[in-house]
Amino acid sequence: MYRTHTCGELSASHIGSEVTLAGWIQTIRKFGSINFIDLRDRYGITQLLLGENLTDQLASQPLGREFVIQVQGKVIERTNKNPQLPTGDIEIDVTSYTILNKAITPPFTIQDDTDGGDDLRMKFRYLDLRRQAVRKNLELRYAVNRSARNYLHENHFIDIETPFLIKSTPEGARDFVVPSRMNGGQFYALPQSPQTFKQLLMVSGYDRYYQIVKCFRDEDLRADRQPEFTQIDCEMSFVEQEDILQMFEGLVKRIFKDVKGIDYTDKVARMTWNDAMLQYGNDKPDIRFGLKLANLKTIFEAQSGDASAKAMFEAAGFKVFNDAETVLAISIPGCSEYSRKQTDELTEWVKRPQIGMNGLVFIKCNTDGSFKSSVDKFFTEEQLKQLAGICGAQTGDLILLLAGREERTRKAASELRLYMGERLGFRKKDDFKLLWVLDFPLFEYAEEENRWVARHHPFTSPKPDQIPVMIGNDPVIKDAANYLSHPYANIKANAYDMVLNGNEIGGGSIRIFQRELQEKMFAALGMSPEEAQQKFGFLLGAFEYGAPPHGGIAFGFDRLCSILGGSESIRDFIAFPKNNSGRDVMLDAPSAIDEKQLEELSIKLRN
Repeated sequence: MYRTHTCGELSASHIGSEVTLAGWIQTIRKFGSINFIDLRDRYGITQLLLGENLTDQLASQPLGREFVIQVQGKVIERTNKNPQLPTGDIEIDVTSYTILNKAITPPFTIQDDTDGGDDLRMKFRYLDLRRQAVRKNLELRYAVNRSARNYLHENHFIDIETPFLIKSTPEGARDFVVPSRMNGGQFYALPQSPQTFKQLLMVSGYDRYYQIVKCFRDEDLRADRQPEFTQIDCEMSFVEQEDILQMFEGLVKRIFKDVKGIDYTDKVARMTWNDAMLQYGNDKPDIRFGLKLANLKTIFEAQSGDASAKAMFEAAGFKVFNDAETVLAISIPGCSEYSRKQTDELTEWVKRPQIGMNGLVFIKCNTDGSFKSSVDKFFTEEQLKQLAGICGAQTGDLILLLAGREERTRKAASELRLYMGERLGFRKKDDFKLLWVLDFPLFEYAEEENRWVARHHPFTSPKPDQIPVMIGNDPVIKDAANYLSHPYANIKANAYDMVLNGNEIGGGSIRIFQRELQEKMFAALGMSPEEAQQKFGFLLGAFEYGAPPHGGIAFGFDRLCSILGGSESIRDFIAFPKNNSGRDVMLDAPSAIDEKQLEELSIKLRN
């Protein structure tokens, strides 16, 4: 027997017991002839006391960091207790030890406050995984997995595996492709999601399906993206949107309860896509705090009856505002005392390439009732007061204004809002707020190709009352300059995203389940009937054999874990992640294959 106990379970109740432990040496502290060792395994750390009785063995069999050892000894009370450790009340008075395996000096310290950078730790990921901080992340991931499975099982879902080697049907992100040796010159693709398979399972009568499944997308990466990632993938038959929302609110609330001990009793807020874009500048708003956007151009248009307001705005002669497609304002509470240095910092922040604005205008609503701005020479104090009222600002607030092209300004204002929320401490990692975003546009307009593209995916159904609009109109855009007047521009998708703290953690829709409507969708996306048959004939054919109404959702499992764990990066919750270039630096993958393999696959590389 290598051990009687783990390094995380001994306590004062075990004092006097003879025990055997095994694990890795994390640290060695020498005090003359006495040595203290922190022994680590998956379960925790236990302090060992190696006294004078082991002096000869230590001389002949010296110990080092990350040696794997087995020790025998007695549990005794620790004189300098460590309340930070579950085992901090005791230590082991070692009577003998055995070196099970020696270790060379590791390239970084294997403890929470490690001196290893990201690249080094990824290269030696098997060592990084020994750190308690990483272990806790993977334990949280397992807890989320277990909680989700239990909830779905209790609600009669069945876990059904779907293939990894499938047909390539490029839509959206690029596929990873796999050459077939037995079918020379032909390729499989790795699935970006099990979307069509889960719909086929609904046709097959398996009315509640789920998988916690790997998916693959060949796309540019960042902190929250990986080429291979995990989804909680779910589908249900004979449901409407409300059934889906209720079921999967329950799933996330159950995960909160099981994993974080949070009893999320609040009703999950709901917001239309239009409201999210107008009030927050993006379709995944963080609603833990306010700081909503005010569109001054829109407000003036809405107040066209108040000629003085619009006239004041135009008569000021401030071309930055007058020539802009949009002017967006954010009222920051209690910040009117910001210094010139602080407002200059904010101006430089919005000028960064990733934000892309030319500058920032501010108005201070001073506590003495006066108003001061960076555009005083264009606006009188009375006009500034009027602008502050339009923005809904209060005494003591600082109003930040951005102006320019619609899309860029909206994105910049959204980022500025989040930045100020972070700066003012409104975005606490232990505060969780859920939101459903609904009523997305079904289509987006691809200007270069003068055609529609699916905002979600080609299998998303329109809202029920808009199905006749879609079937009864020609999807071809004949007047590109006025594409917004086309009936398809206003069709809403029967789709929904779940947002947690400003992150999309899940998205889904009620699916198309009639062949005629699905063919109409493919036509709207520019597919000929022949192309649609070639790519998706298996699905269209299935719809002719009694397809039920169905819908589903997929949760970003890695992202959900990272938010619950308080991390910005999903890599911290994946055992063996890729870097931002999609490389596994530990395995040195991807890598070249030899000429013989290429020949077998009927592949010739271009120089």
